[in-house]
Amino acid sequence: MTSPDTAAFKTSKKLPARYGALLTPLLISVLMSCVVSGVSTVKSLGFVESLFAVWMGAWMASWLVAFPTLLVVLPVVRRIVAALVQPASR
Repeated sequence: MTSPDTAAFKTSKKLPARYGALLTPLLISVLMSCVVSGVSTVKSLGFVESLFAVWMGAWMASWLVAFPTLLVVLPVVRRIVAALVQPASR
């Protein structure tokens, strides 16, 4: 049985594979900066009335740093992981 969410991905037009190298750090940076800035904002301010607005400002600032950082760091991390992990046998 296919859920409506996965059915939408199967029927929608997909990006060419060459965009994967850019889409991966984009999605990682969006999600990680959202979570980290949210935790940091709640830890600093507590659950105040303006939490969401402050969090969104912190998220945008952290994402502007996170995305270019991932573009630079991710290839290095992949090389380090390749040096530490045995390749899969075929």
